[in-house]
Amino acid sequence: MKEAWQKAPLTSLIILIQVIVFILMTLAGGSTNSQVLIEFGARYTPLIKAGEWWRLITPGFVHIGLTHLVVNSVTLYFIGMYIENLFGHWRFLAIYLMSTLMGNLASAVFLPQSISAGASTGIFGLFGAFLMLGLAFWDEPAIHSLAHQFLILVLLNLGTDILVPGIDLAGHLGGLLGGFFMAAVVGAPRLGRMDLLKRFLSGTILIVTIAVFLEMGLLK
Repeated sequence: MKEAWQKAPLTSLIILIQVIVFILMTLAGGSTNSQVLIEFGARYTPLIKAGEWWRLITPGFVHIGLTHLVVNSVTLYFIGMYIENLFGHWRFLAIYLMSTLMGNLASAVFLPQSISAGASTGIFGLFGAFLMLGLAFWDEPAIHSLAHQFLILVLLNLGTDILVPGIDLAGHLGGLLGGFFMAAVVGAPRLGRMDLLKRFLSGTILIVTIAVFLEMGLLK
């Protein structure tokens, strides 16, 4: 555990925050209680439209039930270790938070009446970051091979999202796109230089997408 904290301190910190929030929710009435979920920052579109914009980020630290927490925490631990070491600590954090924001923004627009929460928007963003690396550094066999494996994992997860009711497909897709483009914006200097034009275009796509989503569902 000490080694994990040293190698990926922000990944470890995010997981710790998730666990603390879950314990507090349990003490407050249970993590599956809708009122408790809302009080602790779950994504609920009417409240976001009322000015509670922090709900585009806070759902990433809130979970619905113990299984939800454990599955997301274990997944985040392994993928987060990879991404934080490849990109560096603060670039990793920027990717994770942008993915969380984009995922919850997409969810708020396309599923306005539901309550949603979970780290999966950020996790899908980390998947997206790895896919970006596969494209940007395709001549690196190890990176290209891992990116291909992650692509298969992403497709399997999205297929599950489509087939299993109650899963936030919009949030996962939003997080995936957010992570992909934010990873291109911040770059991965530990692996090599990235084309400045591609980074600029990725940032532009992010800004335009956020503006479109806001106009579609949250600024009316």
